Amino acid sequence: MSLVTILPFIVLIGAMFLMTRSAKKKQQQAVDMRNAMQPGSGVRTIGGLYGTVKEVDEDTVLIDAGPGVELLFAKNAIGAVLTDDEYNRIVHGIEHDLKSDSDVVPADASSLSDTDGSADAAAASDDKPVDFGKKDETSATEEPAAEAGTDATPKQADEEPKKTDGDSDAKK
Repeated sequence: MSLVTILPFIVLIGAMFLMTRSAKKKQQQAVDMRNAMQPGSGVRTIGGLYGTVKEVDEDTVLIDAGPGVELLFAKNAIGAVLTDDEYNRIVHGIEHDLKSDSDVVPADASSLSDTDGSADAAAASDDKPVDFGKKDETSATEEPAAEAGTDATPKQADEEPKKTDGDSDAKK
């Protein structure tokens, strides 16, 4: 056999080896993470439940999910062990790592532009509101006759529209 015929098999075996090695590394990291759990750690289950570890046994974990709610999970059901800051940010909405207490975005956008705000306010006051409602022309012409109390029949009732075989006035 020549090298050209054996080379694809070597590449295929090498790719399979690298893929299984990567999967084994990820599994080992997950096992190490689960073994590092201690009571008081914040965790997220694979189902998305957040809680605090209360007890850790060999195969199970008792999680405090809220006041008076204790849940028993298999260790394999723990998706992530969270740091205290991350757990407090997600569950309680507490941000500890803010670098400054000042507003990042100003309350109004006028300080972001280079132009004078008074000119913009004057231009905005001259604008008229635009009515985007569609008005029906036939109903506008028929209403005054009906309000006047006359016995005029609507124009549409006297004339029936002509039926065509798919022809239309639209441009093609």
